[in-house]
Amino acid sequence: MKTKLALALSCAALLATSQIATAGDSFSKPLRQQSNPQIQQLLEQRIADLHLTRATRNKQLSVALVDITDPNAPAMAQINGDEMMYAASLPKIAILLAAFERIREGKLKLTDDMRQTMTSMIRRSSNQAATKVIRAVGINYINQVLKSDKYRLYDPKHNGGLWVGKEYASGVAKHRDPLHNISHGATALQTARFYYMLESGKLVSPEYSRQMKTMLGNPGINHKFVKGLSQSSPDALIFRKSGSWRDFHADSALIEHNGRRYIAVALANNPKGGEWMTRLIQAMNEIIVDLHPGVVAGSVHASASQAVGVAEPRSSSKHLM
Repeated sequence: MKTKLALALSCAALLATSQIATAGDSFSKPLRQQSNPQIQQLLEQRIADLHLTRATRNKQLSVALVDITDPNAPAMAQINGDEMMYAASLPKIAILLAAFERIREGKLKLTDDMRQTMTSMIRRSSNQAATKVIRAVGINYINQVLKSDKYRLYDPKHNGGLWVGKEYASGVAKHRDPLHNISHGATALQTARFYYMLESGKLVSPEYSRQMKTMLGNPGINHKFVKGLSQSSPDALIFRKSGSWRDFHADSALIEHNGRRYIAVALANNPKGGEWMTRLIQAMNEIIVDLHPGVVAGSVHASASQAVGVAEPRSSSKHLM
């Protein structure tokens, strides 16, 4: 029995990453060209059902949803997708990307210690680990990667995007973003683009995209998206990075559920933002399920702890989660 369970979990992990190798050709168009009226209408209706329309109108809430169940026909919806907000720990995904670019260049060694540090930075949102990686990579280099033509994850033409302007430690932010003066920022659409490129194997290389995706799996903090999915869809696989500080709340994930795949991002500036995200992810998951009823081909069910993660000890810092 244990052998069968181990085999099933191994298959689940393999399926979660193996699609990257072949997805690149399917994700041929830029994400911004994948807007879909049907999914846009469904998202706006669910936002209204959750009584969050006013929050979107006041730009307290930004949301992006990308259905990639069929990699040949991605479908994207967004509300305030280019609204840049303070995103706390969510931009640690940018540090991860830059670190793997350094590794590709041969200027950073992926030792067991560095792999563990990067994984802790993502799964447990360790600020100490994030600062260690920033110092190894270089903060200016991180933002050069984000602004590069290769990625354009921070693009002035689209109101900014992912940005890392200081270490995740005490001290002054000396490298705030040039448009909004934000130290750790993101937009919903640029964050969704990160996951879109990750799933298509276009972050650094297909192999390094797989390794980054593995680090994003098994999240160690059970709140926001993870909390919502653990309640409604405990068998979902989630590859995720979140952030919280004071009234700012952010969550982002690539989710695989019974043969369905989608990207979900939400950014909020409201004391109730964390609660919003727990409900938002349930609503977004329902949209994808309704669009693809009965899709289970190729899916392997994992236990709830393997799928959405079990709460682990938080980072030593009390904020920026």
